Amino acid sequence: MKQFLLKSFSLILVIAFVSSCKTNITPPTPTKGSVDPTRYVAVGSSMTAGYADGALSFQAQQNSFPNLISLQLKQIGGGNFNQPLVSSSSIGVSSSGGAPFKMGYATDCLGVTSLSPVPVAASGDVSIFATNTYMGTPFNNMGVPGVKVITMAAPGYGNQLNGAGHYNPFFYRMAMNPLTSSVLSDATSQNPTFFTALIGMDDVLSYAMAGGASDSITSASDFTAALNIVINGLTANGAKGVIGNIPDVLSMPFFTTIPYNGLALDSSNNALLNLVYNSRNIYFHLGNNPFVIIDPSAPYGVRLMKSDEYLLLDLPLDSVKCHGLGSYYKGIPSQYVITETEAANIEAAITSYNAIIRSVAQAKGLAFVDVNAFFKSVQTGVTYNAVAMSALFVKGGVYSLDGIDLNPIGQATLANQFITAINNTYGSTIPQLDETAYSGIIFP
Repeated sequence: MKQFLLKSFSLILVIAFVSSCKTNITPPTPTKGSVDPTRYVAVGSSMTAGYADGALSFQAQQNSFPNLISLQLKQIGGGNFNQPLVSSSSIGVSSSGGAPFKMGYATDCLGVTSLSPVPVAASGDVSIFATNTYMGTPFNNMGVPGVKVITMAAPGYGNQLNGAGHYNPFFYRMAMNPLTSSVLSDATSQNPTFFTALIGMDDVLSYAMAGGASDSITSASDFTAALNIVINGLTANGAKGVIGNIPDVLSMPFFTTIPYNGLALDSSNNALLNLVYNSRNIYFHLGNNPFVIIDPSAPYGVRLMKSDEYLLLDLPLDSVKCHGLGSYYKGIPSQYVITETEAANIEAAITSYNAIIRSVAQAKGLAFVDVNAFFKSVQTGVTYNAVAMSALFVKGGVYSLDGIDLNPIGQATLANQFITAINNTYGSTIPQLDETAYSGIIFP
């Protein structure tokens, strides 16, 4: 009995000691270091604008990573952050006039119903492109979907008189003067004291999303000249800032979701395809096979895909499932395929661009974010603040339903990458965002 009492007494002492030693963690007081957040301006393309689920929408704009950064900058004296918001009652619009995607049920040509991304409406709210929303107050978020480094300083970039394909409708709606403004001139007119720049992805992404069938990759020399013009303009009055490099776009779900060897054959289909194609030196086997693609350089104008080639997410799958696209009747057209050569050109451009961006950041003494490394970590699977992320389409938890742009959690995590770089470079202690407070893909 006495031994039991002693053990109990010892246990009580241990509990009391542990309880008395609870750590009272007080977050550090936010400090700005050498950052002047008074007039923060963000330049970039779709991720900067808050484009998500294939469209620009009010809700997505609220979660743009620059807007999230601005909320944290307010804790060190940051000013208002004005965005060119679409109406909260609007469904939003894509660059082609389509509606954003949501998760819903769709029935394919085989009569199979499954949960997948579907448009929220038959078309997007194209009225968004019809009205210029500039009302005398410059927009701090100068993110313009589709803008390239080489078009950042182009005057009249929002001028509708240039005709379709020769102006940017997203910039028209926010330009101070659509006839004469450039993205850079509107950004620098605000005399920014601090800026973020995530630019250059569309200089290669537009080509990639077209399967290399249209658009072109910006040359390294043109990229260098244009980037220096942009950064020199933003820093002309002594503004500090942070610049991010370009992610490996081919690692994004838009290019990785549909496998090159997704042509599954049973014995009858295998025999039939071999009957059709063996005379062209193309052979199939039971199970998964590479798709047939159009290639004018191939002996018969078609060939099998290679393992280092990519199919685009907008490939019409009903045509694949029910109409023999990629197998019986027709090879998959080039606008849905990134070939081995095109992939090599894309990767070479990104490597070149990123070396240029890092060099400019170092020369100007700017904070630098290795956005490419961040996206690569997501590709292999990573956990941020107990949130597991990967590059899997829909399930991965970071990309939106367009397979390119980020969902709210992804935007918040990207914002934290920028905040970390700012703090490390400028001696500030800007608080990080809590990624768990932001949503991912919403299921019905």
